[in-house]
Amino acid sequence: MGADPEDLDAPRTLLVLYDEALPVVYGYFVRRCGDRGTAEDLTSETFLAAMDAARRPDPPPISVPWLLGVARHKLADHYRRRHRVAEPVADLPEDAADNWDAELDRMVAESVLGKLPEQHRSVLVLRYMDGCSVPECAELIGRTVHATEALLVRARRAFRSHYPQGGVR
Repeated sequence: MGADPEDLDAPRTLLVLYDEALPVVYGYFVRRCGDRGTAEDLTSETFLAAMDAARRPDPPPISVPWLLGVARHKLADHYRRRHRVAEPVADLPEDAADNWDAELDRMVAESVLGKLPEQHRSVLVLRYMDGCSVPECAELIGRTVHATEALLVRARRAFRSHYPQGGVR
């Protein structure tokens, strides 16, 4: 009838994890934004959202990979807000058409990542978007290097199975 004791500890778990996760989350944003002020704001938003989630009646399992998932959503929200500002067509660079294929590939890849299980998504993002080595990925997700390599094999296979054949070109 009472709440699960682990659920009551979710906010405490987040607070304990904060010192370890802060540089990971902040680094994630700095690498993607390039602007330290924006990275600080997005890091704050990420931890506020995480605390809100931790206080829910049925909180998610709090971990660094889960926080990186929250961070990805905050970054996507940031880019959506930023792109709402209309830019005049005359200000577009001449080679905008050259980047279209890469942009389409990125959009399809993000869509495919969104369809994957959290473990697969986390390890792929850490390895290929954040540029972490396999041992670094293993440490961040709390697995052995061998288990992380096996997870990467399964995650890549799952990604390929969801990715449209031949890409978007």
